[in-house]
Amino acid sequence: MSSTPETHPRVVIVGAGIVGCSLADELTARGWTDVTVLEQGPLPAPGGSTSHAPGLVFQTSPSKTLTAFARYTVEKFNSLQVDGVSCFNQVGGLELATTPERLADLHRKAGYAASWGVRGEVVSATRCKELWPLIDESTVLGGFHTPDDGLARAVLACRAQLARATERGARFLDRHTVTGIEQEDGRVTAVVTDRGTFPADHVVSAAGFWGPVIGRMAGVEIPLQPLAHQYAKTRQLPELADAETEASRPILRFQDRDLYFREHNDRIGIGSYAHKPLPVDPFAILPYDEARANDMEMPSSFPFTEEDWAPSWEDCRQLMPALRETEIEEGFNGVFSFTPDGMPVLGESRKLRGFWLAEAVWVTHSAGVAKAVAEWMIDGRASIDLHECDLTRFEDAQRSPSYVRERGSQQFVEVYDVLHPLQPMEQPRPLRVSPFYARQQELGARFLEGGGWERPHWYEANAPLVDTLGPLPERDPWSARYWSPIAAAEAKATREKVALYDMTPLRRLEVTGPGALAFLQRMTTNNLRKKPGAVTYTLLLDETGGVRSDLTVARLAVDRFQVGANSATDLDWLTRHAPTDVHIRDITSGTCCIGVWGPLARDLVQPLTRDDFSHEGFGYFRAKETYLGHVPVTAMRLSYVGELGWELYTSADLGLRLWDTLWAAGRQHGVIAAGRSAFNSLRLEKGYRAWGVDMTDEHNPYEAGVGFAVRMDKDGFVGQEALQGLAQAEPARRLTPLLLDDPAAVVLGKEPVYVDGVPAGYVTSASYGYTLGRCVAYAWLPTLASGTGVHIEYFGEKVPATVADEPLFDPKMTRIRR
Repeated sequence: MSSTPETHPRVVIVGAGIVGCSLADELTARGWTDVTVLEQGPLPAPGGSTSHAPGLVFQTSPSKTLTAFARYTVEKFNSLQVDGVSCFNQVGGLELATTPERLADLHRKAGYAASWGVRGEVVSATRCKELWPLIDESTVLGGFHTPDDGLARAVLACRAQLARATERGARFLDRHTVTGIEQEDGRVTAVVTDRGTFPADHVVSAAGFWGPVIGRMAGVEIPLQPLAHQYAKTRQLPELADAETEASRPILRFQDRDLYFREHNDRIGIGSYAHKPLPVDPFAILPYDEARANDMEMPSSFPFTEEDWAPSWEDCRQLMPALRETEIEEGFNGVFSFTPDGMPVLGESRKLRGFWLAEAVWVTHSAGVAKAVAEWMIDGRASIDLHECDLTRFEDAQRSPSYVRERGSQQFVEVYDVLHPLQPMEQPRPLRVSPFYARQQELGARFLEGGGWERPHWYEANAPLVDTLGPLPERDPWSARYWSPIAAAEAKATREKVALYDMTPLRRLEVTGPGALAFLQRMTTNNLRKKPGAVTYTLLLDETGGVRSDLTVARLAVDRFQVGANSATDLDWLTRHAPTDVHIRDITSGTCCIGVWGPLARDLVQPLTRDDFSHEGFGYFRAKETYLGHVPVTAMRLSYVGELGWELYTSADLGLRLWDTLWAAGRQHGVIAAGRSAFNSLRLEKGYRAWGVDMTDEHNPYEAGVGFAVRMDKDGFVGQEALQGLAQAEPARRLTPLLLDDPAAVVLGKEPVYVDGVPAGYVTSASYGYTLGRCVAYAWLPTLASGTGVHIEYFGEKVPATVADEPLFDPKMTRIRR
């Protein structure tokens, strides 16, 4: 009997590994029972990554989303049993530090754990020895112990979830090789296999490292690179001869040598990331039966490479002297998936409706990902923020096969590295540059990278300005990385004179057509029904009232708008909802933008144009299409640094001329080029939010402090119903401004915040406020009165801070509106 997506959706999941089985369980538990799971290999161990996974589940991550995935995976697998055996062995986890840098990293990791609600503590070398008696205590400085981590029995968890989903109506078909994805009018209709065709309203690729193969059948490129990873088991160890269980000691990480360990009864299993990357072509991986015919245990199990193993084996023996009396008994190189940024790839393809991805997911996050994707498919959104995992997050420049291979391989190299939050990738660079790149190089720009763009963070040409500053607090080595006192000088120059900021990487969309106004009115929270020339700050919400993004919308003509957005995900969201009489075009690459900000901004710009740039003639949040010198520009009177100024847009071919025009005109006013480091400091002093950092769709506008952008009295908009009554209610939590009490103290973000000695929230954004002489931190906290004292944990130290009123700088907005 046929069905429709509205009544009884037919779902076909490709892949019966841990993700596919978990997703079938989550979907059927929510009432979608017409679920078919297709697998080319035999069940329950079909030969993919799940079949050989060592099962380590360390929950703590710098990513709040990944930690949430892992927490749910632990919770769920702990509740599952097969034949009386639990699907999770909660032996705990232990990460060792043998260098001061790693020990500091473990303190920071303990902070992440406290921020995201995971139990964990930094322990002494003596305690590490108690937890793992085989280690040489003299080589260890300390460790990070997480008692709720442990070993997922992945194949067992597949069996348990397969059985539950089957009881609810799902069917699992092994020995079915997918050969095609059928589609009609841009929507998936069926999955073709060597044993028949399966009609579908939704198809989910959960094929692991075969994902790119399935994606290509659907016409969807999946940015995923499989790599081989070494895993070995020792011979029997006398020290473990009395082992009564599979494992009783914590799973162990020796990250200073890219190694991890787990027990296998009386043996030890060892995994290594220390070897060179071994990328694998997903189109060349053999099917299950062919792999077995070629003496491979399974398709994901490649021959062990002894030459890569030798250095790691010596490191193992240094850490555990007992290993000096044994040898490796068996080993293999297991294949699993990496992406350019190390995050999963989730969501529905814009190219092919109904085709979903649940790819690049490790066992650690499997059940959590499955829950989120099931919610997304059924409810239209997940209960947690997924923007870091959304398949639309990658720019076109980040989707080339060579980029995916190079960046995926580097993610393998960096799995256990100590990474700074500002640390940019090294290759391939430069990839995307603004038209001002040559001038920025001449000024000694220090570039970091984001979204493929080269972004100046400060300019060495401004080094002499540092001498004009008062004494700056001395920075600790961690916060001093990717920072320069020049940033303070650039912030001061912006407050006192005028500076040019390259804002080109910010996404720009052009929305046109007879239905453009009605469409944007329906999609956003603020009132856009204004005369051409108006600019409006507004929000994109989902149906539950969560903040999907914040936008600036300039009405340039009756049916033409320029939208300042945050990411490719915004473009995807708007495009999915746009009617046929609305056209949306991403104009970012063909345009550029310079922010001209500071008290002398008008003195710089006004002589270049015949148009009136006075406050009366060009008010705040207004736009004009004009000329500056020879350059046609769209000028918008906006400021995200809290100073007078404009965002000036032109086409990319005229960008260099615009820069040179402004630079020449500004010389008499002391103009400088300024970077993102100063920008971030200045915007935090004004309390301007950064979407994806300070707020996401987990937060409503009133909690996030952007309720002023909501007009509840306008005709219906997405999320309006969910906001009813919230403006009048006291929120249980708020995005809260904090000022650190010590003028020399600095935090960077994601640190836990303690109220009355108990973790109560976490820092989102933080930067030293050079105008205020204090570090500014924004944090999600329970509603607290101004003046309340709190503590922020920074590398294990409790740093006092105080809840402040916002905006912290220029609360009457006199500097912007002049």
